[in-house]
Amino acid sequence: MIPTRIFAQFVAAAAALLLASCANQKPATVTKDGKFVNPYPAGTYDNFKAEPTYPKTMSVWKNEELLSRTNPENSSIKVNLEIQRAFLYNGEEIAMDYPICSGIPDRPTPKGTFYILEKVVDKKSNRYGKMLDAAGEVVNGDADSATDPVPEGGRFEGAPMRYWMRLTNDGVGHHIGPLPRSRRTASHACVRGPSATIPIVYSKVKTGTRVIIE
Repeated sequence: MIPTRIFAQFVAAAAALLLASCANQKPATVTKDGKFVNPYPAGTYDNFKAEPTYPKTMSVWKNEELLSRTNPENSSIKVNLEIQRAFLYNGEEIAMDYPICSGIPDRPTPKGTFYILEKVVDKKSNRYGKMLDAAGEVVNGDADSATDPVPEGGRFEGAPMRYWMRLTNDGVGHHIGPLPRSRRTASHACVRGPSATIPIVYSKVKTGTRVIIE
């Protein structure tokens, strides 16, 4: 027979475990008719992440008040390659969550901790871009200047990488660039971001700002 004291302790522990489990459960997200209902207050980060379209959404979430207080002295960036999103931090808090496009399997975006080495607003790639013939017509829209020949009388035109934030000495950076609607990887190792978002990120960081890619 179990002593009364031990039985009481067991019951108390079980009750505490049940309460903790209930506390960690998310509120219901569907109604009886099966339609999605976001359980979190509109505008909150929890609401944004609870949407069925997250993380594939092209939408950007901002904590406007926190973002206004974010500056090159308290900011950092984290990039999640698995979900193809990046996060601008103010200290330990997320000020902005936005979609990105990282490197293809043949040219993967490197993982690790990096520090912004250079900032240039009007940057063009000296390796990737397009080849134009003598008439100025594009003959190769995805050219590599290191391996693809320049047509006679033509020229190589580097791809624009505006609001460039260099992460490595061999040409990997964070900058404005196209994001496929399918949210697939498509870059040559760089981390692309939306044209309306990257200038904000650029303004909140400095040379030396930490960028974690995982």
